[in-house]
Amino acid sequence: MAIRKRDTLSHVDESGRPAMVDISGKTASVREALAECRVRFPASVAASLREQGMSTAKGPVIATAIIAGTQAVKQTSALIPFCHPLPIDACRFDVNWVGANVLNIACRVRTCHRTGVEMEALTGATVAALTVYDMCKALSHRIVLGPARVLAKRGGKHDFGKDKLP
Repeated sequence: MAIRKRDTLSHVDESGRPAMVDISGKTASVREALAECRVRFPASVAASLREQGMSTAKGPVIATAIIAGTQAVKQTSALIPFCHPLPIDACRFDVNWVGANVLNIACRVRTCHRTGVEMEALTGATVAALTVYDMCKALSHRIVLGPARVLAKRGGKHDFGKDKLP
């Protein structure tokens, strides 16, 4: 089976070496991505957190996770080697229980630039989930993170899951 151009790795140059993608020829447009990461708690820990209003001795879990996730979105290019530094126009989190013991953290990021924000959305969702773990680990080390995934993106060449973006 032949590899189509879009199926090739974009962060590898002609010699097979790692390389940042050249976006200088692309047109700036509104780019948006939605990613999520789930946090699965042992049942007793989830019940305790719900009873405590999602607060621990370290403070308000959700508010702290949103702040950490927002900071992470803005620092993605410092964390992921080939991500371009981007101006972030919007960053929003939606944190909800899905089931009795699973917390879903969704991060939606928007920019007007020449490259997308999937990595920023994934970074925001996962760092927010890591923050939840950090704030709750005294209750249990059996908290499980993941999956983390991109649910939707729009802007640029390839859109998907647009119905999930308002």
